[in-house]
Amino acid sequence: MAHGRPVLNRAWPTLCRNTLGAMAILLAPLLVGVPALADGPCRSDRIDGARYTVCSFDLAESDLRLFWRGASGQPYRSFSALAEAVEEDGGVLTFAMNAGMFRTDFTPLGLYIEDGRELRSANTADAPAGVRPVPNFYKKPNGVFYIRRDDAGVLTTERFVDVRPETDYATQSGPMLVIDGAFHPAFIEGSRDRTRRTGVGVSGSGMVHFAISEGQINFHDFARFFRDRLGCRNALFLDGGRGTGLYSPKLSRNDVSWHGGFGPIVGAVE
Repeated sequence: MAHGRPVLNRAWPTLCRNTLGAMAILLAPLLVGVPALADGPCRSDRIDGARYTVCSFDLAESDLRLFWRGASGQPYRSFSALAEAVEEDGGVLTFAMNAGMFRTDFTPLGLYIEDGRELRSANTADAPAGVRPVPNFYKKPNGVFYIRRDDAGVLTTERFVDVRPETDYATQSGPMLVIDGAFHPAFIEGSRDRTRRTGVGVSGSGMVHFAISEGQINFHDFARFFRDRLGCRNALFLDGGRGTGLYSPKLSRNDVSWHGGFGPIVGAVE
């Protein structure tokens, strides 16, 4: 003390700056790759320079459903039409994404279950003879994404047909991206087969992750994103190119399919 006032140590500012700098260096590795937070289930994420939008759901707190046809019996085809139908039923559509491949009349190409009713059976056929390259759906193994109450999963089609788990909703697509922690055997690292892609996976914690690439990527990179970034031991490709789309009012997204519309659609309702 001098004249009743504390004596300030002039080394303190420098010490504090050095301490904060050291903490930043120590914490930096922990912060690399941490997804940007968003107000809602969807966020932006990156890996190796590729940008994705990821929408994640805890089914204990979220109402995820599959949609295909409206009250008229016609496919919804657009997110706007689905949002209007949900609103008429007293709900709000907070998220939607294309949810599997379909024929030219928007009929699901494979298994489709809605509200516990099987509307289309599992498709275990091989690619049509002479068709090359093999269409994505027929790149075995393909798979099934299913929802049951507050649980969800991704299985190969063969496994799903064998086990036949009780499901409220299910959609078949292909190929599988990740199978029990391994990449689909047909994927090639560095492949030039690049396009926009959508997919779904379930992490070890039970979180359901939907992802859409915001640029052109190959299957290998997309599978690695689900396994190494999102922690999904099983993940399924939903569609690519002009068949991809995301609906997220909080992100001001209402994508339009350039195939004339979507077939199956997965959506979150509040």
